Amino acid sequence: MASAYSFDVTTGCDLQEVDNAVNQAQKEVAQRFDFKGSHILIEFKRADAIIQIEAEGEMRHDALVDVLRGKLIKRGVSVKNLEFGDPKPGSHEILRSDIKLKMALDSETAKKVTAAVKEAKLKKITASIQGEQVRISSPDKDMLQECIAMLRQGEFGVELQFGNFR
Repeated sequence: MASAYSFDVTTGCDLQEVDNAVNQAQKEVAQRFDFKGSHILIEFKRADAIIQIEAEGEMRHDALVDVLRGKLIKRGVSVKNLEFGDPKPGSHEILRSDIKLKMALDSETAKKVTAAVKEAKLKKITASIQGEQVRISSPDKDMLQECIAMLRQGEFGVELQFGNFR
């Protein structure tokens, strides 16, 4: 049996869980004493995969980011897939920032994944970049399991997801 087995390496976030975490963060911020009477905004733009936040002052902005980060972790969304932008000043000491969600592997990360697979020198494993994912194939299922374990140990800047097993 010379059939080849394969799986795909991707990344992404569950947008519904992000939406739920943003709603929970809004509710908590509305109840907290340290945010009373100040301008606070958390908005999730699902189509653009961006969370926009606004807060008065650097201290409240940092606290807002911490609340949001905690809610995302509780909902099972990896904070590795978040790209925090620098806060930009607005009127009346308001700081605005965008948090981008990484929904696909960029070319740099895909190259790191393929390089890690090649450096591991696992027998009969091939890795190829196919758009926004990396396809890893081998005639041996056990070698694919070893490859997954090796990739989980590595640090690639995003949370890797493994799927489409064949």
